[in-house]
Amino acid sequence: MSNYTKSTNFATKDALTSGNPLKIVKGTEINTEFDNIQTAVATKADLASPTFTGTPTLPTGTIAVTQSNGNSTTAIATTAFVQAAAALTLAAAYPVGSIYINASVSTNPATLLGFGTWTAFGAGRVMVGFDSGNVLFDAAEETGGSANAVLVSHTHTDTGHNHTVPVVNSASNGNDAIGTTATGANSTRTTNTNSSLGLSTEGVSATNANYQPYITVYMWKRTA
Repeated sequence: MSNYTKSTNFATKDALTSGNPLKIVKGTEINTEFDNIQTAVATKADLASPTFTGTPTLPTGTIAVTQSNGNSTTAIATTAFVQAAAALTLAAAYPVGSIYINASVSTNPATLLGFGTWTAFGAGRVMVGFDSGNVLFDAAEETGGSANAVLVSHTHTDTGHNHTVPVVNSASNGNDAIGTTATGANSTRTTNTNSSLGLSTEGVSATNANYQPYITVYMWKRTA
């Protein structure tokens, strides 16, 4: 950016004696000065709606204009506007009812994010997706399940069963295929067998034995 520098010091001409040729103001001098002024002015930004080029910077402490929310132009804005716009964008990402999760920091999100009212959420519980077809999960924030359900140790016993064996008559001596005398038409023989089959013990007689794999985090719900 050019600044105007005078080529001729016209004030010094006043001190010269009459008849000194340097006391005369020449047209070329005036023309040169106006050319210099024109060049300097052409490199300056207008006061109204200026368009900057290169990498413009503002002096420390300069107060810019606070733009309106949603302004997506290239207009210069204050840091207050930038911070407010960033806060609005972040707040839009976490509307009321949103869940904030942090794996290591327990600080309330109102302090971390700078907006909203947050309450601790879901202590000791995992989250499950909404399912309109399951009465257990068809409304928001329904709770259920038990951390202390007992998984009982138990066995199963076979109470018995029957076998039905067909008997086939022999054409030559009337003996059936399994060595039992039979007469007349083919007949069946029913053998009743009651048995008791012991199975290995399953389960654990204890509490806290039915947790899914889990990891502990801090959860917060935005309420306002």
